[in-house]
Amino acid sequence: MAKYYTRACNFYFGRISQEKVKKKLAIPLNGNNLISFDNIEIITRKNIKRINIKKINNLRNKIKKKVLIDIKQISKKKFFKGLKFSHLPILMGVLNLTPDSFSDGGKYNKKKMGEQHAKKLIKDGCGIIDIGGEATNPGSKDISAKEEWKRIFPTLMKIKKLRKFISLDTRKSMIMLKGIKNKINLINDVSGLNHDEYTIKILKETKVPFVIHHMLGTPKTMQKNPKYKNVILDIYDFFEKRINFIRSNKIRHNNIILDPGIGFGKNLKHNITLLRNISIFHSLGFPIMLGTSRKRFIKNISGANDSKERLGGTISSCLLAVMQGVQILRVHDVNEVNQSIKVFNSLKF
Repeated sequence: MAKYYTRACNFYFGRISQEKVKKKLAIPLNGNNLISFDNIEIITRKNIKRINIKKINNLRNKIKKKVLIDIKQISKKKFFKGLKFSHLPILMGVLNLTPDSFSDGGKYNKKKMGEQHAKKLIKDGCGIIDIGGEATNPGSKDISAKEEWKRIFPTLMKIKKLRKFISLDTRKSMIMLKGIKNKINLINDVSGLNHDEYTIKILKETKVPFVIHHMLGTPKTMQKNPKYKNVILDIYDFFEKRINFIRSNKIRHNNIILDPGIGFGKNLKHNITLLRNISIFHSLGFPIMLGTSRKRFIKNISGANDSKERLGGTISSCLLAVMQGVQILRVHDVNEVNQSIKVFNSLKF
């Protein structure tokens, strides 16, 4: 029996969006009239059919029922502890406290550099600071929880006084627990909550918000010939299974974010396909986060025009995500991405 998926597409923005919604020619995304859509793709593993929302009533009852359920998830207003989605996107600023991260390892893990960078990220306009002490780029090695906490602790003690929304980038339950005791607001586990068997127990007991991130394999293995039957639908099914697993463990809150994990067990074709179709994940009913900042796929596309910060590629991929209603962008260069979004919004409205 075919499984059906619904992807919102053909988005409108600003005043045009408001007019379309008022005339019932478009459906608002997440209850926000400033971004709406009037087309959907109905997808199976064998076929894709694109229709205008006016033609939904012409669908066969079984498909129509599924599509209407999905549209309800896409259009409902999102409520998330500590975050507001009225002005999109929210920028998550990366604060790596590692000596070996792929882009800025060793840059902010000395003396007061981490605290100073956090203040800069806030000044530049980030809504979330994502602090991490373990590199998880392709080929990186595991470190002990003791070493990871040693890297994080001094800076976390300082930046929590800034009263900003703090995300803790870790796969280890011990680090999660220590971070929660020190008032972090979000757990960002790149393993999809699979690395540590005690993670689910901690999330259940503390009720802390968290990210479900997709990664194929581990940092050591994830880029060794990753394969999918259908990268978009395989990751969608992964999210669906993890959500069901979480619910089966009696975690009932909806403070959950989905991240398809660009570059985490994906080749260039996989990454491009995900970026072009990322709005499919809206039908799962949770905010979407995307991290393309400085990643290798930008080098693979740009070739001779690659650069250290890969700022051009980061900005272009972020703007594509904005055009599909992605709510959170995880970036290193907050000021430049923020600038690009402000100009882009001004021009497209």
